[in-house]
Amino acid sequence: MSAAGTIDSSAANPSKEQLLRHLRRANAIASRAVAMGHHPFGALLVGPDHEAILLEQGNVGTVNHAEAVLARAADTNFTPAYLWECTLYTTVEPCAMCAATQYWANIGRLIYGLGERRLLKLTGNHGENPTLDIPARYIFEHSQKVIHVIGPIPEVEEEIAELHRNFWQRS
Repeated sequence: MSAAGTIDSSAANPSKEQLLRHLRRANAIASRAVAMGHHPFGALLVGPDHEAILLEQGNVGTVNHAEAVLARAADTNFTPAYLWECTLYTTVEPCAMCAATQYWANIGRLIYGLGERRLLKLTGNHGENPTLDIPARYIFEHSQKVIHVIGPIPEVEEEIAELHRNFWQRS
């Protein structure tokens, strides 16, 4: 696992089992989004204990990505200090818009399964997903807070990629 920067010693990383379980849950949320006619992206917010799922969100639309909608809801429902100890799990590395929304919501950790560049290879030049080649780490490295980033996660990459292959090839 790789990280951009360091994390406060008071907030330990999740276990590998927790990490994989939450990413698989995010992928189930993405699958549900597809069933509802949306793009295959899913996100969830997990509390400081690395167990409690506080919010879940599937993709809504072109400017209402799962991560951004979730971060806005988190900002409305929790304090910045509490959110700093939480983790945003998402199937695919957040785009620039979603990474910035996470930053402004003060969610201190990001874990994603599939990288943005790999998504671009899966979608190609798809009109419904004009992927930006701006890694989330780049956004966070140019900010004033150290957001801890873990991803991509090889153990779940293929599961997430399969959902995207099936979706983007037929749409």
